[in-house]
Amino acid sequence: MNPASLRWKIAALVTLACAVVAVVVGLLVHRATWQRALDMGKARAEVAIEKSRAPDDVVHVGQLPDDLAAQLRPGRRVVWYGVDHRDEPWMWAVQPYGGDGREAVSVQISMGSELLSLYALDRDMAKAALLALAGVVPLSVLAAELPNRRLRRMARTARRIADGDLTARTDARGRDEIAEIGAGLDSMAASLQRRLLAERRFTADVAHDLRTPLMGLLTAGQLLPDGEATDMVRDRIGVLRGLVDDLLEISHLDAAGEEPDRQPVPLADLVRESLHRVDVPADLRTVGDHGDATAVTDARRLERIVANLLLNARAHGAAPVTVTVRSRQIVIRDHGPGFPPDLLANLNKGEAQRFRTGRTERGGGHGLGLTIVLGHARVIGATLRFANPADGGASVTITLP
Repeated sequence: MNPASLRWKIAALVTLACAVVAVVVGLLVHRATWQRALDMGKARAEVAIEKSRAPDDVVHVGQLPDDLAAQLRPGRRVVWYGVDHRDEPWMWAVQPYGGDGREAVSVQISMGSELLSLYALDRDMAKAALLALAGVVPLSVLAAELPNRRLRRMARTARRIADGDLTARTDARGRDEIAEIGAGLDSMAASLQRRLLAERRFTADVAHDLRTPLMGLLTAGQLLPDGEATDMVRDRIGVLRGLVDDLLEISHLDAAGEEPDRQPVPLADLVRESLHRVDVPADLRTVGDHGDATAVTDARRLERIVANLLLNARAHGAAPVTVTVRSRQIVIRDHGPGFPPDLLANLNKGEAQRFRTGRTERGGGHGLGLTIVLGHARVIGATLRFANPADGGASVTITLP
């Protein structure tokens, strides 16, 4: 029942068009009917004055309406419609009588019945127009519902595509403009799906193709003599190994075949293990009596989420880093420059652009950590909320189902 709906706008437009047509037709019928009545009245007045006899029908010119008397000329017959002093409609036929111009032969034909018939016709036409509109308005609303329903279905499909379901299609049929919009939307979704699949295949192929040379580099690095240059080479090999591992993990998440291994997990203990493993200095806090809070979830994936967010806070944020554990919630916050606005909006929509690290001041990296975080969160059904607190920094709230 939205008054701004296209259905009601179409119905209002149809109603207005029908009303205009009814008014125009009514005016034309009214005018034609009244003109016909005037013509018949004139004809009757002409016949009556031909049959008139003087001096029975002779009147003084001063007794005639002023507008009629002004039109009298010697030897000229005048047929005139107007109202008398009692506002009654008449058709007069008048011709001068005598040579002094003070008298005239006059006959009157009453037009009252014709005028009453015209008023009755106007009322009947108004009633007929209202009855027609009473039928047209519901029919126009029903007729507008079909395109309106098709447009709503396309809007739902577009929202599904925006939420990441690239398999959604409108199944538009027909040859009208709505079908063209649906076909364009389906084509866009198919194109996005092909590009996304190509990106995922590229990620998987790169990760697998890099494993063999990476193992050779690892072996060669172990054979190098100890020294500063060797340490630098081994460090870069370790970074490359981490990148390949991340790419492989993303390729597994992209396959959409991952299933969570749910079990009771003490949240505070899991956060402590994550802090110890990634070696990120942070302050662990528990709110109220939630120090022993337990959630049924996939411990490995949740630990991966927490670890990546801690590494992201260390790499791109600034100390102090705090981790707050509540019932079914883990909040990780740093005091750095915060998330860029465009990146923040995409993250809260569940989107992370790969190989993008945000602003320069947030540091380096390959930009895959948040992609992995969002992927694991989808698998375990967790909700992530990214924010930039008013007093500075960046925070991520993990809410478990």
